[in-house]
Amino acid sequence: MLLVVVLAAAAVAVALLIERRRRPPAPTNVRHTLPEQLDRRDFERPDAPWLVAVFTSATCHSCSGVWDKARLLASDEVAVQDVEATAAREVHRKYAIDAVPALVIADRSGVVRAGFLGPVTATDLWATVAELRAPGTLPAEGCEHGVATAATTDPPPT
Repeated sequence: MLLVVVLAAAAVAVALLIERRRRPPAPTNVRHTLPEQLDRRDFERPDAPWLVAVFTSATCHSCSGVWDKARLLASDEVAVQDVEATAAREVHRKYAIDAVPALVIADRSGVVRAGFLGPVTATDLWATVAELRAPGTLPAEGCEHGVATAATTDPPPT
């Protein structure tokens, strides 16, 4: 009887060891990238000086928020386009978009000058577009993005 228990325990240990070796390791470094160059002919209004392309998916919950912020940037100077995964599958594939929301801001030549992967605040997005269109728009010390700065010890002006 003792021999049967020992053999059963050994068989279970061997089975667990084999199973552990079969499982692939969990991914540790998942890297999603944004394209560095776009062919402006792949997008609406290729003649516009600036393009804000928002790569989305109908099943992505945060994508609609990014699109809502980006679409307000549309103007004569800025083309804004929602590039939904199902409707524009080939465009997603061409630019290796494997995570959404992904937003890129490209110049007239299609060079991606800035991008965001994941949700973005309106302040960050709009400030980035403003700075690209008119360098020097942002203060030299940076933008606080609506976050209060630490209190100073200086007394208030009188």
